[in-house]
Amino acid sequence: MMNTLVTIAVLHWAVLLVPGFNFLLIGQLAAGDRRAAALAAVAGMTTATLVWAGLAVAGVGLVFQAHPALRLVMQVAGGLYLAWVAVGLWRSGRPSSAPSAGGLASAAAFRVGFLTSALNPKIALFYGSVFATALPASPPATLVAAAVALVYANSVLWHGFLAWALSRPGVQQAWLRHHARWTRVAAALVGVFAVRLLAAGWQELRGRVG
Repeated sequence: MMNTLVTIAVLHWAVLLVPGFNFLLIGQLAAGDRRAAALAAVAGMTTATLVWAGLAVAGVGLVFQAHPALRLVMQVAGGLYLAWVAVGLWRSGRPSSAPSAGGLASAAAFRVGFLTSALNPKIALFYGSVFATALPASPPATLVAAAVALVYANSVLWHGFLAWALSRPGVQQAWLRHHARWTRVAAALVGVFAVRLLAAGWQELRGRVG
């Protein structure tokens, strides 16, 4: 059992440590807003992670493989949502706009964090592939529960650490000095993520139609 969990942990951390959209979102909220908002977004992300991990164990990854149209719809929805987030960031990064004193409400931050992860079916495919690789053919319920709890704990630990580290006073002061520039950079990077999702969906759709 321990060997299986170690394998899952190594595979999961290998992905967690690669900066992606979650890192970008947490950094934007932690440095430019407040720690509570960043932690709320982390709670949303990790809740979605827990849901996807549970669904992956239940075989949703196999469902996506058997019905690629369903995965494609979710992928396009995720791309459109990220595009909407990018536009909002770009507008908030206008040189004439000052950082909001109130910041993003915790409920809104939780919602953004949850939706960005919930609308990414690749997470289910990732967990499905990790569990299929590491788990035995007929794993006991205790091992399955431990595997899901492990990936959830990893996500909470890593993203919570990012929210704490990037909300340190020195980081926030640096962000405030370059608010407009860094917000525009964040918007551009989120836009890149959105375009990649939509372009991959378009290529897949063309391949299916062709």
